Amino acid sequence: MNEKLLNIREAAQFLGVSVDTLRRWDKSGKLVALRKPGGTHRYYAVRDLEIFSSDLIKLASEWALSRKEISPDLYCSNSAVFQARLMRMQDEMLASAKEQGFVSLVTAVAGEIGNNSYDHNLGNWPVAFTEMLSGRAPEERGNGLKFVRKVISQNPISLCFQTGDAELGLERGNGDLRIRKTKNEIQGCLAVIRF
Repeated sequence: MNEKLLNIREAAQFLGVSVDTLRRWDKSGKLVALRKPGGTHRYYAVRDLEIFSSDLIKLASEWALSRKEISPDLYCSNSAVFQARLMRMQDEMLASAKEQGFVSLVTAVAGEIGNNSYDHNLGNWPVAFTEMLSGRAPEERGNGLKFVRKVISQNPISLCFQTGDAELGLERGNGDLRIRKTKNEIQGCLAVIRF
């Protein structure tokens, strides 16, 4: 796929910010620029700029509630697409992160949530954060979401996860589960990881 690329001046104009702001965002990892091999000039994919300038949480929430079609660029239709995007996210975060160990934790949390969303029946998902659901000797299965809970309780990460009419919240540095019934039932699942 040939993505349309804008140079830094065009991207700044697209977003309504200064070129210096884009340079700072690139350096901090907020909006990482693309560079051609061996090059120093910054480029930005138009689709990345559109996504960056949108309110993704609002867009995802509206889609989950409405069950209308959404651009395939904005959701993962199956676990293979999810895994590919998870690796892309990790690579982009590693390219811009100051502390690379933290990138591994965020990637692991996102991966566990995504894998559970595709691989398991989510009907009993709140229990999976606290209890062993199944196991075969000598292994115990069902540790993934307990791992997520532990990582969040020990790091500056928070999670809001909704499927159907249930929502689970885990706050930064706190292992307490906040589970509640929501007013609206959604299709699939919606996870927001903040760090």
